[in-house]
Amino acid sequence: MRDFIEQLPKPELHVHLVGSASLDTVLELARRHPDQDVPTERERLRAFYEFTDFAHFIDVYVKVTSLVVTGADITALAVGLARDLAANRVRYAEVTVTPVPHVMLGIEPDELAEALTTGRRLGWEQHRVELAWVFDIAGSLGYAAGVQTAEWVLRYRPEGTVGFGLGGNEVGVPRERYQVPFDMARDGGLHLVPHAGETTGPKTIWSALLNLHAERIGHGTSAVRDPNLLAHLAGEGIPLEVCPSSNIRTRAVATLAEHPLPRLLDAGVPVTLATDDPGMFHTDLNREYLLVHEQFGLSRGELADLARTGVRASFREPDRTTALLAEIDAVERQYDTEGRRTHDG
Repeated sequence: MRDFIEQLPKPELHVHLVGSASLDTVLELARRHPDQDVPTERERLRAFYEFTDFAHFIDVYVKVTSLVVTGADITALAVGLARDLAANRVRYAEVTVTPVPHVMLGIEPDELAEALTTGRRLGWEQHRVELAWVFDIAGSLGYAAGVQTAEWVLRYRPEGTVGFGLGGNEVGVPRERYQVPFDMARDGGLHLVPHAGETTGPKTIWSALLNLHAERIGHGTSAVRDPNLLAHLAGEGIPLEVCPSSNIRTRAVATLAEHPLPRLLDAGVPVTLATDDPGMFHTDLNREYLLVHEQFGLSRGELADLARTGVRASFREPDRTTALLAEIDAVERQYDTEGRRTHDG
C-alpha cells in the first residue's frame, strides 16, 4: 500500500504557503530574523509546533508569517513547496496565500505578485509541479482587510491565480461579514473557496454556501452534525477539502478514530485529502493517504477515488485535468484490483 500511495499521482487543494515550510526553511528564516520570537534551534522549533488548541495554532502561524518579509522569502517558500509536493507525486496544487499580512510586514504589493510568479515558474522548471494560487482573507484582521485582499488580487492577479478564500479563526468571524469582498472576487472571475466548519458548527458552512457562494469548502468537517447539510453537499456535488492530521493537531477533532471522514464518504459528499500546513503538522500528502487507509480501511480504489475527486474539484484547465485522471487510472491498473468498501447504511 505504501508503494501504491507513493506512485499515485495526486492533486493538493488545501495547503497554505507559509504553513507548508519545512523545519529547515523556518529555521533558516528564524535565524535571519531572530527578533521575531520564533525558535532558532530544531528541537525547540519542533516543540513550538505542539499546539494546545486552534487559537494557539493561529498565534504560532502569525509568528512564523512575521519571518517572511521579502519577495525572495516568498519565492523560496514556493519553490520549497514545489520540491516537497514533487516528492509526494503531486502534479498540481492550489496554494493558499494570505497577501495582506505580507504587505503589512513590508513586502510591496507588486513585489509580492512578482515573487509568486517567479516561484511558480521555478517550481515548474525545477520540480515539474504546477502551482496555482488561492488568495485568502485573514478573517481576524476584519472586513477592511477583506476588501483590501480582493482589491490586491484583482489588481495584481499573479500568474496562476484561480481562487479567493477566507481563513483563520472561525469563532467570532461570521462568514456573512465578508460577502462584499467575495462578490468582488466572483465578479472578477475567481472561484470561491472559503474555510468553514473546521472549529465551528454547520451554520458556518451554510453561511459559506449561501452568503459567500462557496464552490468548495475548506475543511467542512462539522457538516456531519446536520443531515440536511450532508444531503445538500452530496446532491450539489460541493467538495470538502479534508485535512485529517491538521484537525487532530489543532484539536478541531479530538482523535483520529473520531474523525468524520468515513461519515462524509458514506453520505456521498465529495472529499479530497489535503495537508493544510504540512510543515507545522509534520506530515505530507502521502502520509495523509496512508493514515486514512490504516485508520479507516480505505482500499486502493478508494484512495484513487479521493485523488480523482480532487482533480475534478480543482480549477485546472479541462485538458490537463483529463490527463491527470488518466495518470491515476494507469497507476491503479498496475496494482491488483481491490474491492471497494461496502456500507451497511
